[in-house]
Amino acid sequence: MTNDNSLPVRRLGNTDLLVTRVGFGSWAVGGDWAVGWGSQDDRDSIAAIRHAVARGVNWIDTAAIYGLGHSEEVVAAALAQIPPGKRPYVFTKCGLTPDPADRNAAPKQVGAPASIRAEIEASLRRLKLDRIDLYQMHWPAKDGTPLEAYWQTLLDLKQEGKVRAVGLSNHNVGQLQAAETIGHVDTLQPPFSAIKREVAAAELPWCEAHDTGVIVYSPMQAGLLSGSFTAQRAASLPANDWRSRNAEFTGEALRRNLAVADAMRELAERHETTVASVSVAWTLAWPGVTAAIVGARSPRQVDGWIDAAKLALGESDIQLIASAIERSGAGYGPTRPQMPLNRRGDKGSDLPSRSAA
Repeated sequence: MTNDNSLPVRRLGNTDLLVTRVGFGSWAVGGDWAVGWGSQDDRDSIAAIRHAVARGVNWIDTAAIYGLGHSEEVVAAALAQIPPGKRPYVFTKCGLTPDPADRNAAPKQVGAPASIRAEIEASLRRLKLDRIDLYQMHWPAKDGTPLEAYWQTLLDLKQEGKVRAVGLSNHNVGQLQAAETIGHVDTLQPPFSAIKREVAAAELPWCEAHDTGVIVYSPMQAGLLSGSFTAQRAASLPANDWRSRNAEFTGEALRRNLAVADAMRELAERHETTVASVSVAWTLAWPGVTAAIVGARSPRQVDGWIDAAKLALGESDIQLIASAIERSGAGYGPTRPQMPLNRRGDKGSDLPSRSAA
């Protein structure tokens, strides 16, 4: 298996990590659990990960909670046969702990330092790694642990060499600022798509100003902006797929969301690519966004969005999508960047690709 290293990379904040503009998201490969995407064949997951790496993707995002550790095990299995010098960066997360008696119970948001330290040791074992490239707090803690305590724990893990970089996922500007006063926030991982746009108002500008890298998740809004989603498919989602219980996949919200996807179809034809690639590229056009996490459950799905790694949308493209959002009333948040679009030559300009190792 070879990695053609054909995709451009960007520096992730002020870290030494140079990442491709798309990374492989491993939420769905965890299989069945409280917030799973339905049953998944590990063989398909492994094939998808290896195919993404072969196409040039140089980082994988996972989390201890995905499949209650199973996603990390699948990632390790996928990387086992890839030569060390060709392996991608591995990013994972902590702070969500399952109920050992009920895998379908909602996870708890735990920030206790002892819990985080136990989590990282378990993740290192499952991933078969000596060090994790990026370790992030998955959600703000709700166990009474103050942000200062869990953030200091992540900074300590970095100092101890167990991780290369540390970040926060699903944290707001106030929480980012509080963490920054203790130690630099290397990364933020927020949800961001043409439907879910709230972070463009405050978090993205904050990260741009503080040299904090941003890797957005759900840029296709869990498949709604993939170009292959329909009202009929939404109605037939199985009960063990979390989307079957999500308001964005029903009624008027679904109609509005699919109207945005339809508008992207025109751009896909113009750029001779897929709707999925356009929807991901839309997130990458915003200042402050370093890269996007994109999930796949098969090699074919990887091929459906890989073009986003190189696709640059122009001002007219962004305007077309903004107009579609405004007409449909889909989602919340800014509809277009208020600063110049990310382009070669700006602060986040693309760099020549190289191996992740």
